Parts: sequence; structure tokens; C-alpha cells
Amino acid sequence: MKRLALVGAGLIGREHAALIAAHPGASLEAICDPSPEAAEFARRMGAPFHADLQSMLDATRPDGVIVALPNQLHEPVALACIERGLPCLVEKPVADTIEAAFAIVQASERTGVPVLVGHQRRHSPDIRAAKSTIDEGALGPLVAVNGMTLFDKPDGYFVDWRRKAGGGVLLINLIHDIDVLRWLVGEIESVRAFTSSAVRGFEVEDTASLAIRFENGALGTFVISDAAVSPWAWEYTSGQALYHPTQPGACLFLAGRKASLSVSDLYLWRHDKPDGDWQDPLLREHRAPERSRTYVNQLDHFLDVIGGDAAPLTSARDGMLTLAATLAVARAGRENRSVTVAEMLAEAGALS
Repeated sequence: MKRLALVGAGLIGREHAALIAAHPGASLEAICDPSPEAAEFARRMGAPFHADLQSMLDATRPDGVIVALPNQLHEPVALACIERGLPCLVEKPVADTIEAAFAIVQASERTGVPVLVGHQRRHSPDIRAAKSTIDEGALGPLVAVNGMTLFDKPDGYFVDWRRKAGGGVLLINLIHDIDVLRWLVGEIESVRAFTSSAVRGFEVEDTASLAIRFENGALGTFVISDAAVSPWAWEYTSGQALYHPTQPGACLFLAGRKASLSVSDLYLWRHDKPDGDWQDPLLREHRAPERSRTYVNQLDHFLDVIGGDAAPLTSARDGMLTLAATLAVARAGRENRSVTVAEMLAEAGALS
């Protein structure tokens, strides 16, 4: 039984608490959050409440910590955990800046204390199946990828901080898609993007379209909006999201020299004969995924990380690279040019 502490009792923090409470291999030993609402939530969960991180760590001495705080607080809390030798699961993004993310990377790699970043889609059955299909060579070398995340957030969602820099659809939503693209296709070399706030007129974007160049030579396109009605988003197609209905279908298309794959529905399209071409019919094969649950899988994995039985599937360095690529999209939209991930890292002194 792994003893876990939760830092942050907001929307996703409460989901983590419920997952821990339901898991046979974990116990919720403490909740840390300065808000009065968090104290009441801790009482309902039957967990000791602390308003101060250091006192909580001193009193609880957990085996691991889940960090579900606002982005700008990830760095100091993660560093405090690492200093005490405590593995932590840090919600995405790993930090609010590349500099802060790099500080976490350096501390984790210097000490050997693992940090798992909460890019939960890597634990989703559909994404796992897509990764296995690519790794086994069924698609051949990847050539092109196309994807979309299109949904309609309600007006009440946009509290003050979600109308300002850092609260838009890029850092809240696109960052998940960027992480999946990095994991499935390969490292991103550069991006070119258009961003718009035309629908709501907020300081932050509500829509973006981007072109992506991967280091392996593959090219990609992606479009995202939180102001459009559609069924084309992982939150719907995977059936794995916490707050959204299931709308079976596809939101991501991966095309290779031998075959193509749509995700989340996992249809593989290929020629019947190895030497087939565009004048020959295609065969469709369904690659049904296993039926596990994404967030339970992530918690299972974190417990393995704590026990030393697994390395983080999404390490602090992985989280930093995903953040850098996402911030490159924002810069490309602002400056109307191609932006490389390398220049984002170099500016932050994070190339080492």
C-alpha cells in the first residue's frame, strides 16, 4: 500500500483524491490546499488537512505526492518533493515556463527522484494501441499526420484567469495533443501557426491552426478550438474523459508508407498486396483496444514509479519538451513565422 499526499484540491485534484480512495494499492494520507473549501473536502474524504506544504510533508511523510496546483506553483512544490526524495506526479503542464520546467528536470535528473507529468493520454487504451501499431512497423515510416480538437466550452468556464495569457486553448488543451504527437510521431522540430481570439475577443486565443515539421521528416497539421461544436476531439472519441460524453469516431489520422491509422476508432487501412498503389483497393482492419481506464492506468503507473518498478512514462524532461513545443505554437502565432523547439529551449538555457 502506497501512502499518497495530494497538493491542490481543485477540479482535477478532487478527481485524483477519488481515484486514490478507490484504489486497492493506495491510501490518501493528506490533502494540502490553503482554501476553506479544501478543508471541508478533506473532511469528507476522511483525510488530514494541511494549509502548508512543509508541515504536511513533515507530518505525513508520504511515499509519493500528487501536485494539482495552478501552473505557476508546480516548480516550488515539485522541488520541495524532490529535495525530500519523494516521487511526484505533477499535473500538466509541468510548469508555467520552460525555465521553471528545466529547474525541475535538473533536480530530478541530478537526484534520481522521479517526476511523472500528468499527460494522461499516454495511458489511454486507444493511444497505447496506436503506439504499439506504429512501433511494430505496421504503418511503415510515417509521412503525414492530421488531427483536430474541436469543442464548445460554456461561457461560465471562462473565469478571470482563463481569459488571460496562459489560460487559453493552447496551454490548457493543445498541450495534450502536442504530447501525443511527440509520443506517436516523434520529436517536433518546428511549427508555424495562426491563432485567433475572434470568437470571444479575450486576451487569449480560442482557435488555432498549425503546421508541424517533425525531426524524422514527417509533416503534420492540426486545428484546435474551444468555440466550435463538433464530435472531433479525444475527449469524445476515446470515451476516456472524466467530464464529457462519448462520441465514437476519429480525431487523429496517421499516414505511413505501408498503411494509415485513425484514432480513436483504430481502423488500419492498407493494400492487400505489398506493391499496391493508389489505383488498388484498400483493406480495413479494426485494432480494438483493451478496456482499461486512462486515469486508473496513470495511477497504477505512478505507484509503480514510486516502487521503483517503472521509469516515468512522461518524465520531467518529456514534460518540458511538450511545454516548449506548445509555447512555440503560441510564439509562431504572435510573430507570424516558423519557430523551432530548439530556439525555445536555448532562450531558456535548457538545451543541456
